[in-house]
Amino acid sequence: MHNTATRTQPVTVTATRAGQVISLLAVAFLLFDAVIHLLAIEPVVESFRELGFPGWQALPIGVLELACLALYAIPRTSVLGAVLLTGYLGGAVCAHVRAESPLLSTTLFPVYLGIAVWAGLYLRNEKVRALVRGA
Repeated sequence: MHNTATRTQPVTVTATRAGQVISLLAVAFLLFDAVIHLLAIEPVVESFRELGFPGWQALPIGVLELACLALYAIPRTSVLGAVLLTGYLGGAVCAHVRAESPLLSTTLFPVYLGIAVWAGLYLRNEKVRALVRGA
């Protein structure tokens, strides 16, 4: 007799595809964000100043974001990438709290994005699902 508590549940193709779509949307947004940081366009530089950072820091922040994103996009390193993106997004929340940005639309947006990063990974990665289940 099998113990149902340790048996893994099969993941449907729909759940896997949903995870891929959610991950793709998160990657697309973060890639766009990283590119505009790398280009240091004036609205980005100005927003950095409004958050209390020198405008020149857009470039190194963009490089950091791109590196975390690359790790997330590669299946073998996706968990490490998700962990690093969580830290990166936490820093964004901190910057917005410090600048007293609007809560729901701006300050918590990185939290929403972090949820999407992890939800997509959970749905497409059996090892993450097993870890969450405690198996």
